[in-house]
Amino acid sequence: MLDFELILETIITLFLTLFYIVSGMVKAVLPVSWLPKKDISKDTALVTGAGSGIGRALAISLAKHGCRLVLWDINEEGNEATASEIKRFGGRADTYTVDLSKREDVYKVADQVLSEVGVIDILVNNAGIVTGKTFLHCPDALIEKSMQVNAMAHFWTTKAFLPAMIERDHGHIVSIASTAGLVGVNGLADYCASKFAAVGFSEALTLELHVEQKSIKTTVVCPSFVDTPMLDKCRIYTKYPKVVPVLKIEEVVQKTILAIQTNQEVLCIPKANYALPVLKGLLPCKTFKALLKLIGITGAVSEKE
Repeated sequence: MLDFELILETIITLFLTLFYIVSGMVKAVLPVSWLPKKDISKDTALVTGAGSGIGRALAISLAKHGCRLVLWDINEEGNEATASEIKRFGGRADTYTVDLSKREDVYKVADQVLSEVGVIDILVNNAGIVTGKTFLHCPDALIEKSMQVNAMAHFWTTKAFLPAMIERDHGHIVSIASTAGLVGVNGLADYCASKFAAVGFSEALTLELHVEQKSIKTTVVCPSFVDTPMLDKCRIYTKYPKVVPVLKIEEVVQKTILAIQTNQEVLCIPKANYALPVLKGLLPCKTFKALLKLIGITGAVSEKE
């Protein structure tokens, strides 16, 4: 005889599943302006890789929403340029030079931030590198660097700032990953491995915080190719630009800020990317590879000479 509590839990779960599916469908069709948004204007946000690209644009946008910014980058000049731009319109920004590939450097500078600035409300793990080399042509040191910056740094920054978030039961952790963290991409073996790790870390951390009934929110962002300086190392080609587009930084930033404001856990850009993990799980492997070839992903990236 089945346990009554188990039966009751199963029924409740089925009702919740239906409720979440319906509410998700409603949110998907509602105009963005109708979605309830949390106030981040008094928050302190730390952005890694803030010296250029998505990191710089995200930091500036967060500052325009009222956040105080803490900028991390190994590129001191670029970091200071981001801070100057923020201060130009009256925003607040503190800069720190950090080598995110070194755990002890991350912990050391994190202690400085907690002492000099205070607790962090929004942590944006954005810093990333791409080698632009096929697997057998990529030196071991570069493969290790990809894993350290694109994945392991997420562990160290989160471990440094999450305890204070838990203590106050307030905070938001954002992981800038990639579509390459959902499906393998030809020519990006080390990058894909690091982004799969970032996606897996965010997903597991989200579940852990849920089980422990913490109010800390998480968002993992999975855009397709983004027109940033990182892509200068690769040739990018897509057969169907509307399906596998090269995105503008502004679009990624705008949608990421909205995801933070609405506590969206997973953000795929464009929306077609949400289907990739489902198709990968349902279709035979050869069929899925044929589909990737059709839309151009198998030949989307090649190394520049």
